[in-house]
Amino acid sequence: MAKLIFQRVESTFGSLLRELQQIWEETGETEVEMDKALSELEQECLQVYRRRVEQASHDRARLHQTLAEKEAELASLFAVLGERPQLINKNDKRPTSLRGQIAAITPQLEELRLKKEQRIQQFTEVKNQIQKIRGEIYGGSEATSDSDSTDNWDDLSVRRLDEHHAQLQNLQKEKSERLHKVLDHVNVLHELCSILAMDFANTVNDVHPSLNDSSTGLQMKSISNETLERLSTTVHSISNEKNHRTQMLQSLVVSLNELWSLLDTPLREKRKFHHLTCRPADFSTSGGLSLETIEEVKAEVQRLEQLKATKMKELVLKKRSILEQICSLAHIDPDPSTAPEKTNALIDSGMVDAAQLLANLEEQIVQAQEESQSRKEILDRVDKWLAACEEERWLEDYSMDEKRFNATKGAHLNLKRAEKARVTVTKLPGLVDALIARTRAWEEEKGVCFLFDGVRLISMLDDYIFNRNEREDEKRRSRDKKKLQDQFLIEQECLFGSKPSPNKSNGNHQAARRLSRPSTPSTPCTPRRSMSMRLGTPDTTPRSNGGRHSNPFSRSTRVNGGPRPTAPLNFVAMQKDDIVSPFSPGGSDSSSPMGSSSYA
Repeated sequence: MAKLIFQRVESTFGSLLRELQQIWEETGETEVEMDKALSELEQECLQVYRRRVEQASHDRARLHQTLAEKEAELASLFAVLGERPQLINKNDKRPTSLRGQIAAITPQLEELRLKKEQRIQQFTEVKNQIQKIRGEIYGGSEATSDSDSTDNWDDLSVRRLDEHHAQLQNLQKEKSERLHKVLDHVNVLHELCSILAMDFANTVNDVHPSLNDSSTGLQMKSISNETLERLSTTVHSISNEKNHRTQMLQSLVVSLNELWSLLDTPLREKRKFHHLTCRPADFSTSGGLSLETIEEVKAEVQRLEQLKATKMKELVLKKRSILEQICSLAHIDPDPSTAPEKTNALIDSGMVDAAQLLANLEEQIVQAQEESQSRKEILDRVDKWLAACEEERWLEDYSMDEKRFNATKGAHLNLKRAEKARVTVTKLPGLVDALIARTRAWEEEKGVCFLFDGVRLISMLDDYIFNRNEREDEKRRSRDKKKLQDQFLIEQECLFGSKPSPNKSNGNHQAARRLSRPSTPSTPCTPRRSMSMRLGTPDTTPRSNGGRHSNPFSRSTRVNGGPRPTAPLNFVAMQKDDIVSPFSPGGSDSSSPMGSSSYA
């Protein structure tokens, strides 16, 4: 085509030159002018050709540049997309012209550009989702700290897209786990609020408003670190509150059960708190640990405490009465620290717990019972001794009765009792000796003194023996004095030979009868009569011992080891000369088993 154009130009140029030559010939142009004109024409043609060549050269350079740019862009797209360039088949005809090459590369370039835009859109979507989830998890500040920016698309390869997808999946998994954790915390929080009767809506609103379904509707729940931390802190705080209330309620329930048992509370009053006092206690119901429930139980405990305080004095007095009864039977003194006036003052002042006071009384009762059991044998002997002393006192009163031989109603019964009393009194010395020996053995075994109503029993027995010996000595001196008086009267009658009057004669006969029979000393006084005479107090204070005997001693009896008191004269025994002494049936002091000085 170009050859045809050149041929047509040459023919056109040749015809024009020939026509110009004919014109010049006709006009008579000279050769010089013709050569000059042709030379100018040649120069003008060369300039036109040169301009065309330059323009064509510029166009070629531009096409080369365009082709190079397209090839570079194509290589760049392959690199950005992470794809390998397509290999050209040798059998395929590759265009030789620049425009052909540009035309051949343009479709592929357009295809890669479209793929890049699609890949950028995919990356944008993935990054937006990643940033959204990171924002939900870590907050806005953490979400914008990602090193990848939406303006940086240097690597759009499938490998990197897969990495973003993997990161997105991990974030979605973490989001799901966090969402489950948040829901679990919310459920636990809802349960705790139900048990503690707390407002769940206000509680979760304080953590994050999105956690309250009623106020947010379908809004996504917050799963950020801050929300999880605040939610966990709230659950922990409310759990601690639940444990605190549980311990408080359990303590109140224990106190409630103890008070119910102590006060014998009827079942109708227990029904209101049955769900709390059953085994196991049901605190997990709705409102089971509410402040109202705790206040109700606390109010009930306070009411029962007040009722307990009013009844505690009665219980303490009852226990004290039992203790005093046991101590009275055992003839021991109860602990003075639990006296009624002291216990009442302690309970009123609140210095001592009434339950502890009751427990102390229970221990004292047990100790008193044990001590009473260990003293039983000696107390039985003391009962026998006191009974014998009572019989001794009765026999003394009976022997002093001048009308005892009168034929009155019941006189024969008194005679029989007098015979039995004399037998009993004759056994008194042996009984006292055995009682002393057993008491000393008990004191050596226990390491303490055996006290009888606050006084050492050994001292009482020693005083009894001392008083008995004093009475025997007094009786002996009285008998000797009486004998001397009778002997003096007989000698006076024999010396002067005066005839006695009938009354005197009867008196002499009675004196003769008294001299003709063995002298019998008066019956000794019982320990009670002797001690009452020594202390200057009438014998009118009986000491009950099983409702049978009277205690012959008062609490002022001499303690063992002290000076012995001097027994007063028994003027009743001095005036009676016909009373039979149970300690000297033969009329001699040496025959009495208690006359030995070893008991003094």
